[in-house]
Amino acid sequence: MGGWGHVDRLGLAAAVALDAQTGDVLRFAEADAPALIEQLNNAELVVGYNLLRFDYPVLRPYGLDPAHVFDRTIDLLDHLYRSLGFRVSLDNVANATLGEHKSADGLAAVSWYRQGLIDRVFEYCEQDVRVTGRVWEHGRVRRQVRFRDKDFRLREVPVAW
Repeated sequence: MGGWGHVDRLGLAAAVALDAQTGDVLRFAEADAPALIEQLNNAELVVGYNLLRFDYPVLRPYGLDPAHVFDRTIDLLDHLYRSLGFRVSLDNVANATLGEHKSADGLAAVSWYRQGLIDRVFEYCEQDVRVTGRVWEHGRVRRQVRFRDKDFRLREVPVAW
């Protein structure tokens, strides 16, 4: 079994990639891991939220070499963590920056997967990827994103991605 102590043992349940140029959404189940790895290896840029601490370790047993894609990776959470000194959730950033919420959280996705509701997991992942893309685009254009601190005050963070 995986868990935060052994993310590399979790296994791939579902993954979604969004081609920002075409708007195409690609869905990958565990059997499709080689195609996902190929997609990441061939991408000009890989943008995500918590790629370095979660997605890449999960994909390493399937053949992903994070060093191969590191120079073309923008991990929004990593950027924010380095700037703030603490982690802030994608839902928090998306809501404060865009006025949007994620459709659910990772624990709900795990529950759906265990119930065999893989289409629901894919829908969750797709919405997550689209929100991440909009946060990235906002930061890229406006050079800042927002979040709410523990006292619910709106804070602005300069970004350079």
